[in-house]
Amino acid sequence: MSDVTTAEFNEDGKYIRKIRSFVLREGRLTKGQANAIEAHWPAMGLDYTPEAINLAEVFKRDADTVLEIGFGMGASLVEMAKAAPELNYIGIEVHKPGVGACLVDAGEAEITNLRVYHHDAMEVLENSIADGSLARVQLFFPDPWHKKRHHKRRIVQAEFAQLIRRKLKIGGVFHMATDWENYSEHMLEVMSVAEGYKNQSATNTVVERPEHRPLTKFEARGHRLGHGVWDIMFERIA
Repeated sequence: MSDVTTAEFNEDGKYIRKIRSFVLREGRLTKGQANAIEAHWPAMGLDYTPEAINLAEVFKRDADTVLEIGFGMGASLVEMAKAAPELNYIGIEVHKPGVGACLVDAGEAEITNLRVYHHDAMEVLENSIADGSLARVQLFFPDPWHKKRHHKRRIVQAEFAQLIRRKLKIGGVFHMATDWENYSEHMLEVMSVAEGYKNQSATNTVVERPEHRPLTKFEARGHRLGHGVWDIMFERIA
């Protein structure tokens, strides 16, 4: 799991803490992670800008772009990018060792369709990503804030759903996954009333894990212990 953003929300799902108090989580880099950042950041790193980036210029081609919020150590993001070379991938992570680990794997996989931000996801989404430019947004295993009094800190809130909607193309998909059933219920509750979306589940609940989301080691271990994981996919329709 990964801390995906520094934003917090009030009871109505409005942001109450923004970039003013944002501090990058540097952490302790291994030598390999530090070397990977030095070697691969020029090609794969994206420095934050307050203006929207041009995806065709960044990737030197026109292709559907998938953005992942809070990619952790990046193993599954690299796996996805390697498995779908026809797609562009952007990952955002505030934890520097995660960025380093991701670039280690990306370098070894010799992929060219991945770019990463070491920055706050909310600010990148609001300012650096053009409206209507993404084919999919991925939010996998965000912090569940499982105590009820902390539920307002969960990133999936009404205002966040509309921010994602603005960034998606019509037909684009917001794909969430969590291993906390209560959070999956919260996600469904928020997204089911979010304007401009349609649940891709035939039963208006969760979907089976799609092929594009790799099974993580953590998740496989959970399956063996009888733990569940819930995938939720909503399509932008307006």
